[in-house]
Amino acid sequence: MPKQKTHKGTAKRFRLTGTGKVMRGKAFKSHILEKKSPKRKRGFRQETEVAACDTPVIMKKLGLK
Repeated sequence: MPKQKTHKGTAKRFRLTGTGKVMRGKAFKSHILEKKSPKRKRGFRQETEVAACDTPVIMKKLGLK
């Protein structure tokens, strides 16, 4: 049987924590930053947990479970 390959686009966008949560970066932080407040831009730095309904799909693409 051939091995299952990791989806490289998914691997670059998501990471797994030690407790098994899937983390993602936030959107809206790459351009048109002039009109966004500094407080809002600081909030984009933190990662956030992926929604529970999307987690199984991402885990499969990462080659886990």
